Amino acid sequence: MPRSGRVLSVQVGVAQPLHIQGREVLSAYAKRPVQAPVAVRRLGLQGDEQADPSVHGGLSKAVYAYPVEHYAFWRTVRAQARVAAWDAELPFGPLGENLTLSGLTETEAWIGDVLRFPHCALAISEPRYPCFKFEHAMGFRQSARLMVQSGYCGFYLAVREEGHVSPGDPFELVPGPREVSIAELFAARVRR
Repeated sequence: MPRSGRVLSVQVGVAQPLHIQGREVLSAYAKRPVQAPVAVRRLGLQGDEQADPSVHGGLSKAVYAYPVEHYAFWRTVRAQARVAAWDAELPFGPLGENLTLSGLTETEAWIGDVLRFPHCALAISEPRYPCFKFEHAMGFRQSARLMVQSGYCGFYLAVREEGHVSPGDPFELVPGPREVSIAELFAARVRR
């Protein structure tokens, strides 16, 4: 039986300078929700930028998706870390994701699976690995370590069919070769 889910939110961001760990870096981490349909192009969503194309963006990392199922975890650990600026409701987008999805986590997502939306198709390409910008966005230093320990990394998507995507869009997961899951690949790489 095919697996299905839904887009809860769509976010885009513009690269801006940030002061992190005593230096200025360019980042498009701050994503803002978009209510209207957003064009999906080969290199990502219209209006979205990547500050460092050596680690983000490109054909295999055009769109970043994150499961809403992990939001409760991040709310809890941020409360434990006493992050003052934390919004108890945790609006969508703080993990840097373009798509906040329901119905698909890393253990159910396999490299080569295709998410077929009503107006585009995106292929699961690789896990996302945390960096110092993730810790800055989350507001506490242990967040990258917690992402590694939990495996709650989300996944990048390559654009198979251009079109558009909107909040509320359903998707159907079309299985690929099923050789390695996002969770397995993430765990193998962070063990190195």
